[in-house]
Amino acid sequence: MRVVVIDYNGGNLASAAEAARKAAKRFDLNADVVISRDADEILAADRLILPGQGAMADCAKGLGTELRGLLEQATAAGTPFLGICVGMQLMCEYGVEYGRTEGLGWISGSIQRMKEAEHSGLRLPHMGWNTLDFTPGQHHLTKGLTPGEHGYFVHSYALHNGVSSDLVASSHYGAQVPAIVARGNRCGTQFHVEKSQDVGLMIMGNFLKWDV
Repeated sequence: MRVVVIDYNGGNLASAAEAARKAAKRFDLNADVVISRDADEILAADRLILPGQGAMADCAKGLGTELRGLLEQATAAGTPFLGICVGMQLMCEYGVEYGRTEGLGWISGSIQRMKEAEHSGLRLPHMGWNTLDFTPGQHHLTKGLTPGEHGYFVHSYALHNGVSSDLVASSHYGAQVPAIVARGNRCGTQFHVEKSQDVGLMIMGNFLKWDV
């Protein structure tokens, strides 16, 4: 299995790649994990991972037109895709941090500041461990997990106005926060899989084993 972590000059690339390697080892999968922006490697990959941290606008700028086009081509052909944190946010229609930023348009909704949390007197960013709420058996990504287990979040913006059919798991921080989304072979986690210890490795392993 060839796993490509998309190199767009963003942060968290190495830690995401290492999480994929650890998950592959734990589940006894033969996976070659590389960090690359090479077109041939991206189009030939068996799995694609897009990490992200910071602002959606910066990550979108790092992707640029070429990498966007390659991701669209590869995933349209059926290659499973995992977006992590801002990588998940880029899957939506648009975001508003530092002005409007166009997303990939793979899932419904937009990335907005978590005003519900602020109105509830909670601090932003939403940082630390929070529970994952989901229906067991609804999606392969949560296989082996129990509702109420925790992921590690660091964000002030989240998906709003999405559709229920895209939602795999949520958390709560002033309001419902989409935590895992998926549509077809494209999925994403708002929390940092690579920082979520055993829960994160389980989800990463499920992604690597995902037969869409």
